[in-house]
Amino acid sequence: MKIAFYIAAAAMIAVALAVLLLPLMRHGRTSTRPRAVFALALVIALVLPLGTASLYLMVGTPVALNTIQAQAPVSMEQALVQLRTHLTEQPDDVRGWMVLAQTNSMLHSPADARDAYDHVLKLAPNNAEAMVGWAEADSMARSDHQITGRALELLKHAVSLQPDSQRGLWLLGIGQFQQGDYSNAAATWRVLQPQLEPGSKVAEAVAMQIGVAESRAGKSPAGASSVGAAATAEQPALRVQVSLAPALEKKLKPGDVVFVYARAAGGPPMPLAAVKRDAGKLPLEVTLTDAMAMTPAARLSSATKVEVGARISHDGQPIASAGDLEGSAGIVDVNRRTPVTLVIDRVHP
Repeated sequence: MKIAFYIAAAAMIAVALAVLLLPLMRHGRTSTRPRAVFALALVIALVLPLGTASLYLMVGTPVALNTIQAQAPVSMEQALVQLRTHLTEQPDDVRGWMVLAQTNSMLHSPADARDAYDHVLKLAPNNAEAMVGWAEADSMARSDHQITGRALELLKHAVSLQPDSQRGLWLLGIGQFQQGDYSNAAATWRVLQPQLEPGSKVAEAVAMQIGVAESRAGKSPAGASSVGAAATAEQPALRVQVSLAPALEKKLKPGDVVFVYARAAGGPPMPLAAVKRDAGKLPLEVTLTDAMAMTPAARLSSATKVEVGARISHDGQPIASAGDLEGSAGIVDVNRRTPVTLVIDRVHP
């Protein structure tokens, strides 16, 4: 088991490192980049491969990985500071801006990620990966999570340059769906469909979204029975009524935002649907739907039970900080039709 783990883990990490680090290492000596840039890229390469995380969960915590982690000479915070300093001195470093953008996305700082992607696009206007990243970050930074305006145009351009961009096609379809352009949303997702592994959960999720889009466009979903079409048309739409406990009203500050989210009961912390609103407008009601998902496999309809929660953030970031105000409505059925009542009644420690 240990030998199998080391072989599999080494292969997966090697692929991630090759894709991300080789371009940096190739030019590193001539561009005098600080060691922290490469250290930060290493951190990203180790974090991003979801397969590695899944393997980790299956086999436990190998001592070898603990050893590698213990030997890391530069922390994430130190590497970020040095990377920003490097980019101040060498603002034309496209790869450095990409590393900064991806890191900010990983740290759930979408506005900072969008700004970094913007620098990439100024230096490399036809960088499809940066176009998709900018659109995704812009959506996450918006209170309504809409993909519209420049984000939508960038996604169209990105998939024209890189037709096999699965993330680009998924996000473009979401944007078209949000704008009520259901026919084009279905058409976009049909381009994505052949690129997915047949029978996988992702392929099933995309097929379901195609059915919903075609149903709303007034078409009969291709290859689907009338029963299947009716099933796909019934998508979760959780109405959540959020209020702030009177005892905490004095803790509300100007500029505070409230995040309302639903995540799989007993599952990972990443929300299946989330929305950001102005906390000053509490009490308020929001509706959580599949259109708020950022990946086709992690949607509201992919779960049967979800935990519904809300948090008031003083710094506008989705990551909880000490002093934030939060509340939970507990576990609810995703197909619930009556409103979910949620009271924000405690302070995050």
